[in-house]
Amino acid sequence: MLNCNKPGSRIWYSTSDNEKRKYPHTFEIVEVNGKKLAGINTGRANHLVREAIEEGLAPSLHGYRSLRGEVKYGNENSRIDFLLQDNPADSARDCYIEVKNVTLAMGKGLGLFPDAVSTRGTKHLRELMHIVSQGDRAVLFFCVQHTGIDRVEPAMEIDPEYGKTLVEAAAAGVEIMAWQASINAREIRLEREVPVILPRQS
Repeated sequence: MLNCNKPGSRIWYSTSDNEKRKYPHTFEIVEVNGKKLAGINTGRANHLVREAIEEGLAPSLHGYRSLRGEVKYGNENSRIDFLLQDNPADSARDCYIEVKNVTLAMGKGLGLFPDAVSTRGTKHLRELMHIVSQGDRAVLFFCVQHTGIDRVEPAMEIDPEYGKTLVEAAAAGVEIMAWQASINAREIRLEREVPVILPRQS
């Protein structure tokens, strides 16, 4: 939660009446530097992406008749966030989608991922590359829950291995996209695609 954890920042939280929960409240949004809003509930990202797919927001993910979540796959005991199947226009291929939440803003519109070393994230990239090698589609979907981010780059100084593997994944045919959310006290919705900028492969 780098750059989203300044003491005294204004926050928004939700309340649940589920008695099975340990705590009734969920930290949802934080005001960053008194200007921008960041959605820091990482669990919200999957809901936003699912909603965007079902509403046809991302044209390249439209047309599939089946959408399932948390499906086991791969060689490293993983679960994919979403599996799209049965597309009449591309019936020979399934589409595997891995979702990552982006909230690390560095100023001037730049957002970085990850905000800490992510061996799990690197594993997911390897799994996505394997999916492509088997002939199916693989998509890394950056869900940008920060109103001050208009482009995404890998955080090479934080996790160089993830950044290196991300470049390899793109070269191997993994599709990479990022969509920015609009955020207010009542609603969070994905609204527009923003560019993902990768360093050149050495």
